[in-house]
Amino acid sequence: VKAKEGMNITTSTPTIEAEKRAIMEVYDVNHPLECGVCDQSGECELQNYTLEIGVDSQSYSIKDTHKPAQDWGFIHYDPALCIMCERCITVCKDMIGDAALSPVARGGSPIDAAFKESMPKDAYAMWNKLNKSLIAPNGGDTLDCTNCGECSAVCPVGALVSSDYQYTSNAWEHKQIPATCAHCSAGCQLSYDIKHTSIENTESKIYRVKNEWNYVSLCGAGRYGYDFENRVSAKDASAFEAALAAFKKADGIAFTSAITNEEALILQKLKETRGYRLINEEARVFKNFLNAYSSISGKSLYGGDLKQVHEADFVVSIGSALKTDNPNARFAMNNALSMNKGAGLYFHPVADPVITEMSKNVTQIQHAPMMEEAALYLILDLFGEKTAMPSEIVSYLAGFHSTKTVTVEETVDEKVTETVTKKVLNEETGLEEEVSEEVTKTVKKKVSKEVEVDDNALFGLLNAGDKFAETLEKYLAKKENFALMVGPDLYTHPNAANCARLVALIEKYTRFSVTMIPNLSNTLGVAMICDLDESCGSYTVGYNTAGNFTLSALGNGDLDMPALNQQEGTLTGIDKRVNPTNAALPYGGYVLNDIANALGLNTKYTVEYTKQLPTAAGFKEIDFDALPNHYTNSGEEVRGYVMENLSVATGNDESVAPFDADAAVRNSVVYLANPVLQFTPFTARAHQLAQSGGLYASKAYMEQNGLSEGDRVRVKTSGGELEVSVLLDGKIDGNIPYLPTFDTSIKSDALFNGYRFATVSIQKV
Repeated sequence: VKAKEGMNITTSTPTIEAEKRAIMEVYDVNHPLECGVCDQSGECELQNYTLEIGVDSQSYSIKDTHKPAQDWGFIHYDPALCIMCERCITVCKDMIGDAALSPVARGGSPIDAAFKESMPKDAYAMWNKLNKSLIAPNGGDTLDCTNCGECSAVCPVGALVSSDYQYTSNAWEHKQIPATCAHCSAGCQLSYDIKHTSIENTESKIYRVKNEWNYVSLCGAGRYGYDFENRVSAKDASAFEAALAAFKKADGIAFTSAITNEEALILQKLKETRGYRLINEEARVFKNFLNAYSSISGKSLYGGDLKQVHEADFVVSIGSALKTDNPNARFAMNNALSMNKGAGLYFHPVADPVITEMSKNVTQIQHAPMMEEAALYLILDLFGEKTAMPSEIVSYLAGFHSTKTVTVEETVDEKVTETVTKKVLNEETGLEEEVSEEVTKTVKKKVSKEVEVDDNALFGLLNAGDKFAETLEKYLAKKENFALMVGPDLYTHPNAANCARLVALIEKYTRFSVTMIPNLSNTLGVAMICDLDESCGSYTVGYNTAGNFTLSALGNGDLDMPALNQQEGTLTGIDKRVNPTNAALPYGGYVLNDIANALGLNTKYTVEYTKQLPTAAGFKEIDFDALPNHYTNSGEEVRGYVMENLSVATGNDESVAPFDADAAVRNSVVYLANPVLQFTPFTARAHQLAQSGGLYASKAYMEQNGLSEGDRVRVKTSGGELEVSVLLDGKIDGNIPYLPTFDTSIKSDALFNGYRFATVSIQKV
């Protein structure tokens, strides 16, 4: 029962304590006595409560059944250890949205009926459930999900554990390093569990990743993609001298956003002191988008965050392949749908069955590429306060409306009078006589009539379907908290500035809070710190990207750099929170700060730049060592700090350009995105996630085009062509395949002219 105001709650009485004792005894019935080798031992809730309640004898017994262990890929399931708490089922459905697990029959012996009378009822009911059920994937023997591993995180016993971690270590041997996930822009808090590699090798090794699952869910990249470090034991002096020579020769520095805020500030200071051009295209387009948004909103940052999405009951996503661009944004939307009895709209050209399966109250709108502006206009049209909006926009939106006559069928009440005959007793004669009388009754009747209704042309332009208006009306009943998420498809859109201004208008004139999804782990931080340029000059130093001279944390460059799990520093996530991360593994080589100091800067440690992050951009003057990184027992996030959302001067110009419906791309297109669990070359470097990319396609697309997995195809766009293998992606539908960015050997970016969609020709080799 949920606690409510005014309740008087008793938590301990002799009856309650007897129930607790009985329940713990039942949980322990036939539970294997293998704590010495169980991976959960030392942090097992069954151990904890058995000891807390003081269970030192057993009152119940039943014949056990053989329950063989099962391998579900990343997850190992031992049903003999399962206590059927169903946390895994709940978190998979309510928090993640996969709904990949369910109870199945266990095949156990029936419980002696005498126990029903002799033991407390709650304990008996729990025992009956425990003896009848097991957990199983909904797909049979295969776990068909997005492999977040959250089920193993919430498991209170050793029933669900990481297959990779099983029998490798004991929980009490680990040193936990609090950190921030380095893969996507969610900025999830996690801890790296480390200890020595082996008896012979004392070097630290990450054995697993843990998260505060009560407060935040972790995706599979964060959970399994942890060992992406660059193992360097000593400094390479000759390579360092070559790097200095390259920097002195260079006129530009190209880099990705998989760096800390402090490193971004170092690059900005080098630009200011030595005149380098700074090239980071994904951060530059995001920065431009923010600037265009600010020109109307009057704020330096968007107003929403994922907490507001979690708390919403109506969520809209536009311009993002949600499950791969930012899994926690997808988790937030799913939480709003399942826990808040919410509804949602998902606008995207690529059909996503994961989104569809979240809820019956979510509608996917598969519009054509280049129609993102139309989707934003539709939100303004449906939810905007017309009396406050600029008259030009109101007039433009009115132009999409007309009236049409439709035939509708409705049920009406109709009164029908009938003459009925009945027999009545004549009291004088004592005989029955027939008497007629008129009876009027109401009957239901279906009638057709013609009515005039509003016809919104935007519905058709977006392929919203004939029933969209009535579906939306149903969705919006009793909805109060609205959230809009926008993503990278908008930042690279040919009309990105107009999209940004439309987003600002939505935030200003509707009830939606707006959250923008940055591309990579520190895109937002880089965008707020660095002045970025469009192009390099004649000689470029690359940092985690190719250059004439390359610094690389992947170990494939001219001078090694540390990966993000080997650094202290901060990352700025989607919630505008500046989160600290700590070094889990050693690194013996040079760092960017060494180069900066040799070029005239003078800071001993990289984290000394933490308090120098620009306050004019919303950062705070706080030392790195003063930044917290934890959750309280009540779930309050106490991590780093939230950036100041500063006021920005506007010109009071709220004009936006009309969109071009003829620009919709209706022919064959290819998308630039990543599969589930992959974000950058660093995720693919982790041993559990290592893979090569290709052209990812749905089953329907492959069947339609006569392709099989492993076939080689030539992919050609106006930007160039490449030859890759075809890979099946069971998490997409429809006829739009995609090329990844995590596999740098494919060089997919060259085929796209900024925008994430491109017209394509694909031929089997």
